[in-house]
Amino acid sequence: MTSTIRRAAIGALALTSTAALLAGCAAAGGDSGDGVTLTVAIDAGLEQEARDNFDARVEEFEKDNPDITVEAQEYTWTAPTFTTDLAGGTLPDVFTIPFTDGRGLIANEQIADVSALVADLPYADRFNPNVAQAGQAADGSQWAIPIAAYGQGLHYNRTLFEAAGLDPDAPPATWDEVREAAKAISDATGEAGYATMTSGNTGGWILTTLVNAFGGSTEDADASAPTIDSDPAVAEALEYLHEMRWADDSMGANFLYDWGTINQDFAAGRIGMYVSGGGNYGNLVTQNELNPDDYGLTVLPLQGDEPGLLGGGTLAAVSPKASEAQQEAAVKWIDFYYLAKLADEATVVETVELADSLDQPVGAPELPIFDAEQYAQYQEWIAPFVNVPVDQMAPYTDAIFDQPLIAEPRVATQDVYALLDTVVQSVLTDENADIPALLADAQAQAEALYEKAGS
Repeated sequence: MTSTIRRAAIGALALTSTAALLAGCAAAGGDSGDGVTLTVAIDAGLEQEARDNFDARVEEFEKDNPDITVEAQEYTWTAPTFTTDLAGGTLPDVFTIPFTDGRGLIANEQIADVSALVADLPYADRFNPNVAQAGQAADGSQWAIPIAAYGQGLHYNRTLFEAAGLDPDAPPATWDEVREAAKAISDATGEAGYATMTSGNTGGWILTTLVNAFGGSTEDADASAPTIDSDPAVAEALEYLHEMRWADDSMGANFLYDWGTINQDFAAGRIGMYVSGGGNYGNLVTQNELNPDDYGLTVLPLQGDEPGLLGGGTLAAVSPKASEAQQEAAVKWIDFYYLAKLADEATVVETVELADSLDQPVGAPELPIFDAEQYAQYQEWIAPFVNVPVDQMAPYTDAIFDQPLIAEPRVATQDVYALLDTVVQSVLTDENADIPALLADAQAQAEALYEKAGS
């Protein structure tokens, strides 16, 4: 690679985090006698260096594929804007979506069926089946391609732990211990011992995470109906938050966090613990200037009869408006931009070597999108360049693969999350909130969403 292209190798790493899924301006593309024009998603509001890196990656791709012209289109997934852009046909030809959207978009044929093209990729049979299924149709064909995956984790501030007299090398292993640690941190430091997301559909996402960890579910086993007001773990999780908020006063004063703002406050040392995707370290460092010495990560405590760890991730998809030539170009781009940094040794080494030289995180924990054999190979490739405090993440990495994974709810996922946002907000802002009534109302609205999805 040239020096410019070497610098650009980090672009794919920096621009494809799961967390970036949290609108876009239209760009025209299509086929012409001279080749194919492909519009591809790029995060909005990039710093100039990141944009330069992206442009250099495009240059490299176009050099290898002279019949394809790539045009960037700013795009950041949010539930409301995605729905609008999808209906208006203004999405780029290649875009990213959360796992939760995959099956519904496939069932409604709202993304292109590129499964035959995906099947021709050299690693098509190496995807982690638990991850790949999020982008598969009912017959198992791969319409959308997994590019990142996560399992939820408990992020904690080691400095606040020490200030509260807690051992940061022995993080809480039960939810009772989480509550005790939160109160100790709040009492000793005045900061929020524990905080939770509540807005932009993230409140429902994290509440569902707690419900799963408490041994319950917000959806029945065959995804035919919501169980918001019938599964006791839902009320139990809300009562848990209510007690920390009102009895312990250990949750601070911000009850409108979303993914971005809770990351900001955690990185700034204002939060002792919070739940989010286990692979969030890179975002905290590169976007929020987290001090690595402050950081700790452990697995979520699991309790109840059949607890599990909610997992999810990011899929790359292709617009249903894309022509056959654009679909072929799109899969080439996905392979080049998103997957080569995980599956091709030369690209992996170039990427992580450069990341290390630029003080970008290498080696933060994540769930593999490929099978165990491929993941082990990847770990060997990156070993010389790991630059993150892996010992501080050992409580997570040592136990994460022993935790049973639970997929996110399959029907009207984001819409139900939005309903639960308001429930969590009510519990945290109204000491006398009627939890059964709130859940009954959310259940009724969720049932209507399920009926609509099934019609």
